[in-house]
Amino acid sequence: MTIPPTLETPRPSLDMGDFTRHDEAPGLVDATAGDHRIALTWADRRQAEFPLIWLRDHCPCPACRHPLTHERLHVPLEEPDEIAALHLEAGNLGLAWADGHISRFDAGWLYRRIPGQSFEDSVPARRPWAEDFRPAHIAHADFVAGAQGECAWLTALLRDGLVLLDNGPLADEEVRRLAEHIGPLRATNFGARFDVRSKPNPNNAAYTAIGLALHTDLPNWREPPDIQLLYCLENDALGGESIFTDGFAAAEVLRQTAPEAFRLLSETPIDFRFQDEEQDILWRAPILSLDDVGNVLEVRLNNWIRDSLRLPLEEMDGWYRAYRTFWRLVQAPERRFELALSPGQMVAFDNRRVLHGRHAFDPESGRRHLQGTYLDLDMCESRLRVLARKI
Repeated sequence: MTIPPTLETPRPSLDMGDFTRHDEAPGLVDATAGDHRIALTWADRRQAEFPLIWLRDHCPCPACRHPLTHERLHVPLEEPDEIAALHLEAGNLGLAWADGHISRFDAGWLYRRIPGQSFEDSVPARRPWAEDFRPAHIAHADFVAGAQGECAWLTALLRDGLVLLDNGPLADEEVRRLAEHIGPLRATNFGARFDVRSKPNPNNAAYTAIGLALHTDLPNWREPPDIQLLYCLENDALGGESIFTDGFAAAEVLRQTAPEAFRLLSETPIDFRFQDEEQDILWRAPILSLDDVGNVLEVRLNNWIRDSLRLPLEEMDGWYRAYRTFWRLVQAPERRFELALSPGQMVAFDNRRVLHGRHAFDPESGRRHLQGTYLDLDMCESRLRVLARKI
């Protein structure tokens, strides 16, 4: 069954239960039914085949997709052998199934789902730091003004793992207000929003004036927080400069220069543990976590809360050698970025990728007060996709 080429302009856009626009894609000019397939041709002459079961599974009608939530209702338990009829409706596809069900598909929606085609995501790929890396700076006024500034901030954060926000107000809880542009705060045992300053009887090294070696936060959690925001309210003490490095870049250097060390740190789980009078949070995981094709997904490096090393005797020496090798790579000055945060400035970074630390400061020389919180990476990516639709 072949449909003769027809195309009307402009092509009406059909509701596919998807918030992404499809009207800029070309319309269909030909459709042919074959054995368990439908072959389609678009106005730009691109061609593709779609299985019948895939088309039936993706029917957007109210019986197959909830009209309010857009969630799938149809369960593809039976494979359709044939269709009763197909036709083009102003460049879009209409199907009549053998059981009498009718499906209509937007041509642009199908165009972006040609089998084997990857998802066109507005979230940028992660970009490793070059040796001369400098993070992007976004003005606070631009961030709060609308989608463009917030989109630029999120793009830099997700691409580079580190971004700065400049010239914000010296206002208590501003970090919370900025974070809530993106999504709900991620609470930990330090609260949903925390103050970083020297204080009596600290339960964390960050609440002292000592220097902090490069580390990731809370590797003792099953799911450590993703994105950390630190907003500077006061910083006139001597010292206290912030330090950052790309843990993914350091891990790739380790992979190339010391593959056995890389293997040990990615295959050997160790214990991380935080304890105080009220909390005892422990998790066991390798320092480097990889995805199913070997890409580094996460770095857990925090020497303060690395717990007793519980490994077989014959594995301990090799693990310590690997740990020392990675530690030195992380500290390498050519892959490190430093700055003294100014009042009204906020730094945001990917805590599972970018290691952070600071130089010691003199609490007698002035005040240093940062307010911080965490966000989930999923919410940051979600927010960027929503903003991308607007602009």
